[in-house]
Amino acid sequence: MGLLGWALIFLVVAIIAAAFGFGGIASASAGIAKVLFFIFLVVFIVLLISALLGGGGVAA
Repeated sequence: MGLLGWALIFLVVAIIAAAFGFGGIASASAGIAKVLFFIFLVVFIVLLISALLGGGGVAA
């Protein structure tokens, strides 16, 4: 499972926990989702710049 998948899982857990009113669980899950999202975003930007500069990026 990729990094984006984990971020989405924690986002869903945070939304469900918020719906049930468990503040601590919701804030912890949202925090983890934010961290994973920003890590994924940084990796995406690095790979995008690499591909644009002719590095070839990641082979499929």
